[in-house]
Amino acid sequence: MENIEIARLLDVFADVLEIQGENPFRVRAYRNAARTVRGHGAPMRKLLAEGADLTQLAGIGKEMASHIRALVETGKLAQLEAALEAVPPQVLDLMRIPGLGPKRAKQLWEELGVASVDELQRAVEEGRLAGLKGYGAKIRQNILEGIAAFRSQGSRFKLCDADQYVIPLVEHMRRAPGVERVEVAGSYRRRRETVGDIDILVIAQDMGPVMKHFTAYGGVARVQSAGGTRGSVLLTSGLQVDLRILSRESFGAALAYFTGSKEHNIRLRRIGIERGLRISEYGVFRVEAEAKRGRSREEVEGKEALDRDPMAGELVAGREEADVYKAVGLPWIPPELREDRGEIEAARQGTLPRLLQPTDIKGDLQVHSTWSDGENTIEQMLDACLARKYEYLAITDHSKAVTIARGLNGKRLREQWQAIDEVASRRGEIRILKGMEVDILADGSLDLEDELIEELDLVVVAIHSKFNLPAVQQTERILKGLRHPRVHLFAHPTCRIINQRKPIEFDLDEVLTAAAELGVAVELNASPDRLDLMDAHVLQARKKGVRIAIDTDAHRIEDLGLIRYGVEQARRAWLGKEHVLNALPLDKLLKALRP
Repeated sequence: MENIEIARLLDVFADVLEIQGENPFRVRAYRNAARTVRGHGAPMRKLLAEGADLTQLAGIGKEMASHIRALVETGKLAQLEAALEAVPPQVLDLMRIPGLGPKRAKQLWEELGVASVDELQRAVEEGRLAGLKGYGAKIRQNILEGIAAFRSQGSRFKLCDADQYVIPLVEHMRRAPGVERVEVAGSYRRRRETVGDIDILVIAQDMGPVMKHFTAYGGVARVQSAGGTRGSVLLTSGLQVDLRILSRESFGAALAYFTGSKEHNIRLRRIGIERGLRISEYGVFRVEAEAKRGRSREEVEGKEALDRDPMAGELVAGREEADVYKAVGLPWIPPELREDRGEIEAARQGTLPRLLQPTDIKGDLQVHSTWSDGENTIEQMLDACLARKYEYLAITDHSKAVTIARGLNGKRLREQWQAIDEVASRRGEIRILKGMEVDILADGSLDLEDELIEELDLVVVAIHSKFNLPAVQQTERILKGLRHPRVHLFAHPTCRIINQRKPIEFDLDEVLTAAAELGVAVELNASPDRLDLMDAHVLQARKKGVRIAIDTDAHRIEDLGLIRYGVEQARRAWLGKEHVLNALPLDKLLKALRP
């Protein structure tokens, strides 16, 4: 069992305990353990095999360590199964509807007998929620919208979750007898923020043992098909994985075919037709003679022709992916760009961007510490940033409005500055910027006194409340906050949480235009739960000349590694290092921050 599945089950246990009204400290213990397991670099199964003491990990006590061992060794947890006898599993789905938490889920279950999302929808539509306290018309409408969002997103996996399922499966496939090469294609390779299924391509001559190896993987819940060259399985997580076994001659063509979006592939095929070529998953074939005999484009490239003879024509490319693009007069196009957003034209004109690399990032401009809701001290975060060869980090704990995160008032903020100065006096290897994540309040004012704002090195503003304001009011709120002359950075602008909370409603174009005029950077929050801004919005910001800061919003050391998801999202938005604020070295960063 992989870390993500262990973490999911620990979270389920916490959900059950919360619905049952258990001690909140016990609930939090399971949440903390799940977060530790989910974010740990090494698989728990590997740590246990090596004899590691799991109680040395943050938030893992003896009981939690025994739970993890049981899950790794048996795939089950007796205590959880016993708890689930008292709470129907479908009730837990209610907690995932935006606007519903454990208290409401428990209330709906106990008072109305609502035990599933379907039953909840019927209860709303039949008016049965109207009689419950706290369920006004607006709340009931929000619940219906939340149900629709839950259903639309339920079949897609966050990229970070897919990583935890795919990486060990790929390692397993590389150990298959006779396998020469393994690649993952599809939206996963394009690094979309969510994926629906996974395409794995392998080169192998003897197909039988490879297919058997694939279907025997420990994480497979059901084998859906297992033919000669194609197989499909459903993992225990619900993620579907399709396997293609290919020859060396067609591997590059298949990799291009299964990686590109549908729109990108159509454009590529059309260019091929103009050159008398047919491009498919099997290769690039010269079919010029057929076209000259008067056959239509649809006949030449269509499914009927492929079904008759997918290898018809002279094979001119297919072994390597770059050869497919070269055959139609194009340079290789990075997978992240293959969305038909102008990459074909840019490739033709020789203007493809030089995309951002992880090594271009020089520091993190949103890092939390134990002064608010972080799990590590300032010095521990500094050491972790130093290990990443960063030149700087900004400590940006919450302002006082975020009481749940122990936000800092003026007195505590000054005390934190003294602590930063003390660390900085001993540790000169890296610059610590005194920052704060300051709330933009409902009226657009900032949650910190001006005299304190003046003394900060970095002022990060964000929204953590009143998500449901009307779009016009929300836009004015944000604009007023950004117009404060000391604001440097607008963090996680749309406030979305992928698969959980929809973006707030405001005029993003107007806000980005104002940010460009004011010199305020906007954040691409690299947390894979957020990835906020989304790629299309980052591209929109880049076109307006807005500088982007890619930050992890790290609340613990392990979170700093999530920067890779921000870089991948930036690459999908055509960003180079010249567009990224924290790709600047320290001296240029300090000059770039708005005075």
